[in-house]
Amino acid sequence: MTHHNLSHHAMKEDSRPECPLCMESLELDDINFYPCECGYQVCRFCWHRIRTDENGLCPACRKAYSENPAEYIPLSQEQLQKLREVKKQRGVDKRHKVIESRKSLTHVRVVQKNLVFVIGLSPRLADPEILKRQEYFGRFGKIYRVVINSSTVYTGSQGNSLGAYITFYRGEDATKAIQGVNNAYIDGRCLKASLGTTKYCSHYLAGLTCPKSDCLFLHELGEEEASFTKEDMQLGKHQTYESVALAQAANVAVSKEQQEKQSKKPLVSQKSKEYDSGFDVIQLQSESALPASAHW
Repeated sequence: MTHHNLSHHAMKEDSRPECPLCMESLELDDINFYPCECGYQVCRFCWHRIRTDENGLCPACRKAYSENPAEYIPLSQEQLQKLREVKKQRGVDKRHKVIESRKSLTHVRVVQKNLVFVIGLSPRLADPEILKRQEYFGRFGKIYRVVINSSTVYTGSQGNSLGAYITFYRGEDATKAIQGVNNAYIDGRCLKASLGTTKYCSHYLAGLTCPKSDCLFLHELGEEEASFTKEDMQLGKHQTYESVALAQAANVAVSKEQQEKQSKKPLVSQKSKEYDSGFDVIQLQSESALPASAHW
């Protein structure tokens, strides 16, 4: 029997074969373990299990296993060390390849269909718990997370305003929120809402496991058609994608509504209409989904 080529290949390529029974990779010391004369290789664990708990027969030729394996040449410490070094180096090389392949993603942003980015919020509204309320974004659907973008302050005639990222569980709810909030006025400020973009996590780009369970950034490749470079965004390509995505989402919603034959509240007239909310005068533009009682 000549099984040594397999061992040499394993040490050379670090591609250890699997045990055909348990489907686990063979331990380093099992590479030269052949319990039956027919040459059918299994790991020592399965060999022991067959001999002690089952019929004791080789799964391939059905001959009884002997107490001693037909061929077993334990690897020397030098061979084991060499295998470990090869495996370690391959891990380093693999990580370098991953890092190299992800370098181009550093300046890429991916549009998220369930993420709403809104700007124009007064300091009074720049609070996650307030924005989650039913009279605000909570009315559009279940919210996963709200993050206030306090690092950027927008200055206008009515004073400073802030932005926020609102993540919904469902993309269709994000669409409803954008349609209902965009161009609405509150506290004398005009709100602008759009689909938000997300960048890739620095740990992911470095080929590492992110230690943050609540990390806000991407840890897997986003959709290619939803990915845009800084240059693409300067040209407004992401806005074109957003317009198409929102239109498609709206069509799906209408189709679903028709299929379910559910009644729906009449839309606000496309003509601008003013409501007195008890706070400030609110002006809703083109088919806003906000009710007259909302505190916008």
